[in-house]
Amino acid sequence: MRIEESDGVSASRDHLVFAYYVTGHGFGHATRVVEVVRHLILAGHDVHVVTGAPEFVFTSEIQSPRLFIRKVLLDCGAVQADALTVDRLASLEKYSETAVVPRDSILETEVEWLNSIKADLVVSDVVPVACRAAADAGIRSVCVTNFSWDFIYAEYVMAAGSHHRSIVWQIAEDYSHCEFLIRLPGYCPMPAFRDVIDVPLVVRRLHRSRKEVRKELGIGNDVKLVILNFGGQPAGWKLKEDYLPSGWLCLVCGASDTQELPQNFLKLAKDAYTPDLIAASDCMLGKIGYGTVSEALAFKLPFVFVRRDYFNEEPFLRNMLEYYQSGVEMIRRDLLTGHWKPYLERAISLKPCYEGGINGGEVAAQILQETATGKNYTSDKLSGARRLRDAIILGYQLQRVPGRDISIPGWYSTAENELGISSGSPTYQKTENSSLLNSSTEDFEILHGDPQCFPDTICFLKSLVELDAVYETENNAEKHQTREQKAAAGLFNWEEEIFVARAPGRLDVMGGIADYSGSLVLQMPIREACHVAVQRNHPSKHRLWKHALARQQAKGQGSTPVLEIVSYGSELSNRGPTFDMDLSDFFDGEQPMSYEKAKKYFARDPSQKWAAYVAGAILVLMTELGVHFEDSISMLVSSAVPEGKGVSSSASVEVASMSAIAAAHGLNISPRDLALLCQKVENHIVGAPCGVMDQMTSACGEANKLLAMVCQPAEIVGLVEIPSHIRFWGIDSGIRHSIGGADYGSVRIGTFMGCKMIKSIASSMLSQSSPSANGANLDELEADGVELLEAEASLDYLCNLSPHRYEALYAKMLPESMLGEMFLEKYADHSDSVTVIDHKRIYGVRAPAKHPINENFRVKAFKALLTSASSEEQLTSLGELLYQCHYSYSACGLGSDGTDRLVQFVQEIQHSKLSKSEGGTLYGAKITGGGSGGTVGVIGRNCLRSSQQILEIQQRYKSATGYLPFVFEGSSPGAGKFGYLKIRRRISPTLT
Repeated sequence: MRIEESDGVSASRDHLVFAYYVTGHGFGHATRVVEVVRHLILAGHDVHVVTGAPEFVFTSEIQSPRLFIRKVLLDCGAVQADALTVDRLASLEKYSETAVVPRDSILETEVEWLNSIKADLVVSDVVPVACRAAADAGIRSVCVTNFSWDFIYAEYVMAAGSHHRSIVWQIAEDYSHCEFLIRLPGYCPMPAFRDVIDVPLVVRRLHRSRKEVRKELGIGNDVKLVILNFGGQPAGWKLKEDYLPSGWLCLVCGASDTQELPQNFLKLAKDAYTPDLIAASDCMLGKIGYGTVSEALAFKLPFVFVRRDYFNEEPFLRNMLEYYQSGVEMIRRDLLTGHWKPYLERAISLKPCYEGGINGGEVAAQILQETATGKNYTSDKLSGARRLRDAIILGYQLQRVPGRDISIPGWYSTAENELGISSGSPTYQKTENSSLLNSSTEDFEILHGDPQCFPDTICFLKSLVELDAVYETENNAEKHQTREQKAAAGLFNWEEEIFVARAPGRLDVMGGIADYSGSLVLQMPIREACHVAVQRNHPSKHRLWKHALARQQAKGQGSTPVLEIVSYGSELSNRGPTFDMDLSDFFDGEQPMSYEKAKKYFARDPSQKWAAYVAGAILVLMTELGVHFEDSISMLVSSAVPEGKGVSSSASVEVASMSAIAAAHGLNISPRDLALLCQKVENHIVGAPCGVMDQMTSACGEANKLLAMVCQPAEIVGLVEIPSHIRFWGIDSGIRHSIGGADYGSVRIGTFMGCKMIKSIASSMLSQSSPSANGANLDELEADGVELLEAEASLDYLCNLSPHRYEALYAKMLPESMLGEMFLEKYADHSDSVTVIDHKRIYGVRAPAKHPINENFRVKAFKALLTSASSEEQLTSLGELLYQCHYSYSACGLGSDGTDRLVQFVQEIQHSKLSKSEGGTLYGAKITGGGSGGTVGVIGRNCLRSSQQILEIQQRYKSATGYLPFVFEGSSPGAGKFGYLKIRRRISPTLT
């Protein structure tokens, strides 16, 4: 339901009492609540505001005896580590401390208070426990918001560990008691609500005109004015006069009393009424929040913004801002170092075009009044148990996938891919490929390589052609161009050569997390791939973005080599679309900087941390191969490998990037060596503790074959043909997987702890079996037994221990778990260079150590079975090995509700009477890759019925969870087999 306009809140015959709960997350919620409360009070009602915000936020705008302020904090919102970074773990711990531990007493207190004031309606923005308290008190409740904490905290749980998951479930359940949601523009997915009313922007009213404000400040109308709306400024940040273009002035909100400002910066009073000041300015500089975005849109003010890390509502507000031509993104380092001029000058050239309603406060107040007097806005079919069931969907789907959720605004999903580059499985028909290829080769001269009629490669080449057109017509078609397009349009010199590489993701058929323990693994390169285009240019001929040029000019060094990268699909994962740096930044004196310094360099701004996967290849080539980069480098990254689904999206980016860079610089690196170099990028510069199988598959794999590799460290033992009667699929659970997440890392640490303990136990047994003083052996071990113990005492890889030896000697001697501090006291370290033991954390040991030992055996059996004669027993045995692997992951703590459900669906189909009568179709399934969500791999008979059953599982999962899984099907060659393309744009005679 959508309500656009209102003629004011009509006076009610009833005198009503509202209890309005406000989250403790920043002032933005409080300021928008003010506008709704103001209209309720104007209609003659009492409003009790429960808040942790200062009273002046409300009393400066509302002077009425009907306003009651109760200073209580019932949730903490997001805890910030600094002005631009949310501390995800601290946020969950603080919420637990604030709202979970004292929950019973909170509910008891709130119920008693609600009854004491005789509240007619409880309103929440967007405090979860308020909805439950209202239900316990027998009072209706309504939420008014653009996001909910279950969505925000869901991503935090993925980073902090699934042991925090109960927080999200509890929040979703609390929201389920809310009658309906009044949803504000720029909203996030809010799975706990199914009854929704959309209202216009809630914007505070203006008190004074632009002319009056400027007159009061003594600023002429011809002076360019920027308002710095940046609460909680970075510590030690000193503003300087040359930050602003000549003749500009800056109004500073939230400056401390002791902060000294240059003469072109004006300090505002802490209680200054910012809407008037915003409307009187020419542009705004600050952080994105609902208040700043809504007021920028309402007053048609260009907004220069800096991203906040892990601030999950931001991408939705940012997209709304940019959709209405009101936003310019500033790179964080340019904010802190004062390179503001190109951004401010760009901002005042925009033509903001928001024409929607701005009376959301009035509209919301009318709805609240009508609800309090008995009007029913909800539909019966979505009430009660159904609404509660929908609310806890989030347990299966801790992070929604942008573009595939009914709660995402249309303008967000339709803007997902303006260039037509598929973010999923290619759907092009083969008959179309030849015409697309002909079109692309007409536009480009292919000097080396072959596109091989791959639809995604042809489409990528087509997108490059379109970029040239964007560059030529940039000023004429600006409204229809994404920021990625605009940045990429100026990236390449079309008269020079461009090098293109392609690298696929991979489906982990068998092996998975046992790779870092030296296991045999079997991996299939998937159809989805990443493309990277690279061009070298002499620094004097390199097209620089305005902010990069300004930074270079400020150094006064003339033209020096610069790296510029554009990454498509950035909005799908809330990262910045561009990255640039001087290549000299990679040097520490005369030598390349250390990997540790590089890791810190890229981690400074998490919205640009993705660049480590791409630019890290340059530093690794410098460090490991001594490559000198004297030219500027332009790179365009376009990946169709979905992120967070456990199919090696990061490896495909690394391999494609390094392949394209190597090709552009004439480096001849074997696919195996290239994969090992890419692993260094991920382990040491990105800081993700992955094994090498992902990069090896992406670099060395072949279509429709399984790459068989012993990870000691990376020995390819062959390519295994997938028999024609067998097929593999991947089904995405919708639960975001991250090898940088806490669970993967803790299991890896536990595995290495177990290996260290086994070696210690073997050494101890050897010492006990050594000859005594009289020459007799204490345990009288045979020579062969001593040799085995000697080998086990010096294990390089845990997978070299056989399952029967593990069970016979070591299984019972390993602890179930161990505190990090205790382990370090006894063993000093765990011999893993890419992970660090947390002294205060308890790590599982026995299950993580057992898994790779047994998995290595399962993979060997799987490989042998694949080459055996086709039979029902062959397929059943292959499927059984997948199931065993799946449950071993769960024993390690790497399972998830969603992946378990998908495996269960496969089992139900496999064991159904219909399937048995048809001779069997699907035979097994397992969680893949790093676990904790991501994709489930399925094995089945290669027939039409199997494919139909995969689609049936897809629909059953959607019915159960509300999420339609992505299905991976098909295969494509690795980067080594694809090679590279060297292309040059054919210049049209009309352009010469």
